[in-house]
Amino acid sequence: MMDKAFWYEKWEKKQIQFHLDKANAMLVKHFAELSLEPGSRVLVPLCGKSLDIHWLLAQGYKVVGIELSELAIEELFAELTIKPAKTDEDSTLRFQSKDIDILVGDFFEVTKEMVGKVDCIYDRASLIALPQDMRKRYVDHLMKITYQVPQLMISLEYDQVVMPGPPFRVDSQEVRHHYNDAYEVRLLQTYDIPGGIKGVCPGQEKTWLLSPK
Repeated sequence: MMDKAFWYEKWEKKQIQFHLDKANAMLVKHFAELSLEPGSRVLVPLCGKSLDIHWLLAQGYKVVGIELSELAIEELFAELTIKPAKTDEDSTLRFQSKDIDILVGDFFEVTKEMVGKVDCIYDRASLIALPQDMRKRYVDHLMKITYQVPQLMISLEYDQVVMPGPPFRVDSQEVRHHYNDAYEVRLLQTYDIPGGIKGVCPGQEKTWLLSPK
């Protein structure tokens, strides 16, 4: 199990190769599959300072994020040129402004009351950021705090013998294992990552649409 210090250190040392310099291509291509109304609230768990948030806001959606690193969220708002209001909620710090609401703290301590009503989940780098012994707990908690809303999820496949995570390999069988009971699980696209994973080994992104049963 990875502890919180692992991720704090990653952000402090700027070891954030997982941070893309543009919105994820699979998000841009497939987000319309969720058929959301303008102004819908999108939950982005373990969000970091992802430019996917910029894209979602630019499309007219509201974003709710959950992130462990306060530094990441300070940088997110600086890059958005937004000065948020900050409030303490138990062990969680809330950064809030028009159309964006970020909870900074331990994902597993965030409650459904803190999150409020959301219309969908966008998971690009959450499930694959966690080691195997944490992933079932993550899925269970995610469904608990969101009332099992639709989800666009991106998983990652590569040879983990060649390169250890994170990000971790989460294959199609595991995706279905976690979500088949609650969702209709549909694979939208398989994408070969140019240059592979960190230039070390070939890898694929798989984009999934999860529709509540």
